[in-house]
Amino acid sequence: MNIATTSGPFTHGYNTVQKTMITVLLALAPATLFNFYLFGLPSILLFAVTVGSCLAIEAGCMALAGKPAKTALSDYSATLTGWLLAMSLPPWAPWWIGLLGALFAIALAKHAFGGLGQNVFNPAMVGRTAMLVSFPVVMTAWIMPHPLFSSGSPGLAEAIAITFGGHMPDTVSAASALGYIKTELSRGIPVTQSMAKVPDLMDMVLGYRAGSLGETSAIFILAGGLFLMSKRIISWHIPLSLMGSLFVMAALFHAVDPAHYASGIFHLMSGATFLGAFFIATDYVTSPVSKKGQIVFGIGCGLLTWLIRNFAGYPEGMAFAVLLMNGLTPIIDQYTRPRAFGRDSKGEPLPLGKP
Repeated sequence: MNIATTSGPFTHGYNTVQKTMITVLLALAPATLFNFYLFGLPSILLFAVTVGSCLAIEAGCMALAGKPAKTALSDYSATLTGWLLAMSLPPWAPWWIGLLGALFAIALAKHAFGGLGQNVFNPAMVGRTAMLVSFPVVMTAWIMPHPLFSSGSPGLAEAIAITFGGHMPDTVSAASALGYIKTELSRGIPVTQSMAKVPDLMDMVLGYRAGSLGETSAIFILAGGLFLMSKRIISWHIPLSLMGSLFVMAALFHAVDPAHYASGIFHLMSGATFLGAFFIATDYVTSPVSKKGQIVFGIGCGLLTWLIRNFAGYPEGMAFAVLLMNGLTPIIDQYTRPRAFGRDSKGEPLPLGKP
C-alpha cells in the first residue's frame, strides 16, 4: 500500500543567506566609498587585496573539502568577511597584512570549525586581532586623511609603492584619538589637557581623523546600521546595549576622575564603536539567539571594550571584546533560552494546570 506523505505547514521566510549578506554589504557601501575618498588609492588597493584574498582562500578551502566553490562564493559570506576585515585595518597597510588577515579569518576562524554557520568566533575579528598581536607596529601606523584627487593624495604609482612596496612616507603617520589619549596618559598628561589636541566632535562624526576605514565616518556607519535595523536584518538589542553600557561606564568614571578617563561621548565616537555595535557584534552565528541573551552579550561587549581601552596595552578594545563574548555565547544561550511551553526554566514539566 502506497502512503503519500506531505510536509507540515511551515512558514517560509523571505531572507536567505545571500540576500542578508547583500543587504549588509549595501549598508557598508556608503561608509566604505567615503573612506576611499578620504584615504585615496592605497586604501582601495588594500581593500581589493583583502577581499580578493578572502574569496580565493574560501574557494581553496571548499575545494579541499570536496565542495563546490562556486556555491560557497555566491552566498557572499567570504566577501563580507573580507570587507569587514579591510574596514578594521590601517588604510595604508601593506598588502601582506590583508593576505595574512584573510588567511586567519577564512581558513582558521571559519573553515577549521566547519565552514559557514559553524564558526565560534567572528572571522574578521580573528583576522584583525591576529595581525594586531603579531605586527603591532604596522597595525598602528595610522595616517590622517589624504582626500582623493587632492594635492596630498598619492597617485597610482605612489599608491602601488605604498601598498605593495611598503614605502609609506614617515611624514604622514599619525595617532588615532584613542591611541593619542592613551599615550599622553602614560606620559602623565591628563585627559583634559590632551583632549585639546584630538579632532573635535564634528571631525569625529564626519570622519576627518586618523584610523581604520571602520573607525572614521561615524555618521555613515550609523546610517548603515539603522538601515539594517529598518530591514530587520538586525535588532536593537545588541547595538543599544553595547553602546549604552560603554557610554554609561565611561561617563561614570569621567564624572569621578575627568583627568584620567575620557567622556562617554568621546568613547562612543572614537574607535570602532559604531562598526562593532552594528556590523561585528550582531553576527548571527557568533551572538546569542534570544533577545535577553543579546542584551547580556551587548552589555558584556561594551564593558569589556571600555576596560581594554583604559587598562590594557591596546588603545582599541572592540575586536578583543567581541571575541571574548563570542566564547561566552553558548553559556549565555544556555541561561537565557526561552522557557518551553509547559516546562519550567530548567526544562522540567510543570504541574498540571500551569501553562
